[in-house]
Amino acid sequence: MTIPEERLAQIANRFAELEARLASGQLEGEAFVTASRDYAELEPVAKAALEVREMRSEIVQLAALTEDPEMRALADEELAELRRALPEAERALSIALLPRDAADARPAMLEIRAGTGGDEAALFAGDLFRMYERFAGEQGWKVEPISMNASDVGGFKEIVANVSGTGVFAKLKFESGVHRVQRVPATESGGRIHTSAATVAVLPEPTEVDVHIEDKDLKIDIYRSSGAGGQHVNTTDSAVRITHLPSGIVVIQQDERSQHKNRAKAMQVLRARLYEKMREEAHGVEAEARKAMVGSGDRSERIRTYNFPQGRVTDHRIGLTLHKLDEVLEGPGLGELVNALTAEDQAKRLAALGE
Repeated sequence: MTIPEERLAQIANRFAELEARLASGQLEGEAFVTASRDYAELEPVAKAALEVREMRSEIVQLAALTEDPEMRALADEELAELRRALPEAERALSIALLPRDAADARPAMLEIRAGTGGDEAALFAGDLFRMYERFAGEQGWKVEPISMNASDVGGFKEIVANVSGTGVFAKLKFESGVHRVQRVPATESGGRIHTSAATVAVLPEPTEVDVHIEDKDLKIDIYRSSGAGGQHVNTTDSAVRITHLPSGIVVIQQDERSQHKNRAKAMQVLRARLYEKMREEAHGVEAEARKAMVGSGDRSERIRTYNFPQGRVTDHRIGLTLHKLDEVLEGPGLGELVNALTAEDQAKRLAALGE
């Protein structure tokens, strides 16, 4: 996509203006925070725009040199190289200019639940959680479990965690959906391959400003935690169930011994689910477009298969198969899948702009 010179000049002028305002020392408080955020967001766009402008200028200068017989050979060589490189630089700029999801920079709520497959599904849910933990560690993110329901054989029937850091939702948002595993369970004496599944949901973390919850809209029940027995069972009424009456969303939190801590964590989860509901309603058309790109992220939709006997991972939305199962589950290989899904999303959105 060729971006007009006027647009490139606008980007350069806006970036220079922000740079001057920040350097003036006259901005304070909220004005300084806003300008700093705008500067950080515009900086990669401005750099990409500058590169395109410089390449275009060089092409014009070199084209003029080709009229000189003595300079023609050298100019032709450099000109050919620049003309090959310019489309890629323009594409990179077009991607930088794509409208951003306002939630991309947010932390995220990661929810993983065992699906069909009983104990094996719970073990797989545990594998997925550890995969995301390792991937998060590589990104410099922090993972904080909010609630978990451990399985008797290991793994989790359900686990909810907060993932905080830079650009968390942008990288994890395409992980929502059904993840399927094919492997021989440790309890299987006949060596037969079983198929089980776990669902993943990634929700952007809202602020209290994003989602205002009225007390009158909440039904809060306090009761005694249930558990497997022993030291993990609370002997006081500390478990909390919050029902948001207008939406019907129910959140249960019983991991903490303190009723107040359970309530705070339940409200954190409720706020994230309400925010996602609001986003879905506000971006209905956009959601349909995204569904056509890399899937809806709906938890009923199978998005990826982890096949242990063949050592492969297949993402069904983009038809990508990696024969590096261990590397994916250890974290580093997941980055390759995340990058491929992001690139596909960008390519589809660029194509849509050109229609």
